[in-house]
Amino acid sequence: MLYEEISKKVVHAAHLVHDELGFGFLEAVYGNALYKELCRMGIKCECQKTMDVFYKGDKVGHYIADMVIEDKIVVELKAVVDLRPEHEWQLINYLAASNMNLGLLINFGQSVKVKRKILTKDGKTDEKKAASFIKSRVIRA
Repeated sequence: MLYEEISKKVVHAAHLVHDELGFGFLEAVYGNALYKELCRMGIKCECQKTMDVFYKGDKVGHYIADMVIEDKIVVELKAVVDLRPEHEWQLINYLAASNMNLGLLINFGQSVKVKRKILTKDGKTDEKKAASFIKSRVIRA
């Protein structure tokens, strides 16, 4: 699995944050707490990282990733009751615009929910691998 060890650490950190804070805070609060937890674990993490979007070599915009972990994983955070398809597409678009293949969508709802997206070289997501990871996360680390 792509970046399995670090992915599991990030998911574990999200659970630690949720266990401490519970449900109901704004996304930014969870993001700040997750950043602190990842730093305590010795994991390189950048918050609110600006990434440029290019069209045929020309910069046409930018987006701001909630987190980039170890220059390998894009993390999109949410604090909503239920994740929606547009949240997943937001992460997929972030991956497409970056040089990274792996994204984690982490929702700090009533419980922590994680969706893992892998963008393959042909620009498609690898749903089978993502589903396997999600199933394995039903039991917490």
